[in-house]
Amino acid sequence: MTITAEMIMESLDMFAFLAVELTILFLGISYLVGVLQEYIPPSRIQSILSSQNGKGYVVAALLGAITPFCSCSTIPFLKGLLRARAGFGTMMVFLFASPLLNPVIIGLFIVTFGIQVTLFYFAIALGVSIIAGYALEKLGFERFVKAEAYEQPKPSCCGSSCGGAAPKPNKWLKIWQSTWKDFKKVLPYLIGGIAIGSVIYGFMPTEWISSVASEENIFAVPVAAIIGIPLYIRAEAVIPLSAALAAKGMGLGAIMALIIGSAGASLTEVILLKSLFKNQMIIAFLVVILTMAVSAGLLYGLIF
Repeated sequence: MTITAEMIMESLDMFAFLAVELTILFLGISYLVGVLQEYIPPSRIQSILSSQNGKGYVVAALLGAITPFCSCSTIPFLKGLLRARAGFGTMMVFLFASPLLNPVIIGLFIVTFGIQVTLFYFAIALGVSIIAGYALEKLGFERFVKAEAYEQPKPSCCGSSCGGAAPKPNKWLKIWQSTWKDFKKVLPYLIGGIAIGSVIYGFMPTEWISSVASEENIFAVPVAAIIGIPLYIRAEAVIPLSAALAAKGMGLGAIMALIIGSAGASLTEVILLKSLFKNQMIIAFLVVILTMAVSAGLLYGLIF
């Protein structure tokens, strides 16, 4: 493959776009979560997302469906749930469901592929998210959450000391200080993931993707799912991109797998999750997304 100036510019443009967008999203969502925690006690969040009688799993999935988060912007919300000691299984349901069922991607799905395909996609994403969250909790994967993920950030000092001489910061400033402290912790992960994702975006041609995932290739669905994960594609872009790939000959089952792989996970998100989870949990997360993507692609081919 010949490297061109256009490829380099596409990578640089994507890096700048993602760096600005994800920084704003992370700070904004983290601050919003901090405000919610100020007014909603952890005990209330625990009760809402409790796993008793299975209601917590459905609530978590529906919460994911109404939050317009991409795969990366779920992380600050997840950090808030961890600190509130919400149920582990329900947190995992939210992590899986939020980027896949957000209102933007569902709306674009309806416009591009119709109600029938959208309902199929919604049912698969919702069902697998709930099953995976329940299974991971029962298998004891909570032990693979890093201890520091539960820690509340210590308030920053204002003035010359922390010994009480300085005036106590107001609650809004306190929330911002906590938000900024969190952001500085994940910044190296964020920049690293954005850099890798931008290079992949700029140098992976759509013609190659459509050729290896055409309807004639029996491995098209798993290949599309695997290709989707390292890409960081926002919901606003993944559906139009999928329509373009379909026009180039990519099978619709493979497109379904690509959408779930790219929207449900990304290399940037995986790198960010490293700040919260141990490797075993990261592997389990990727296995769930891949299983969901491949199952949806294969089932789509059989049903439609």
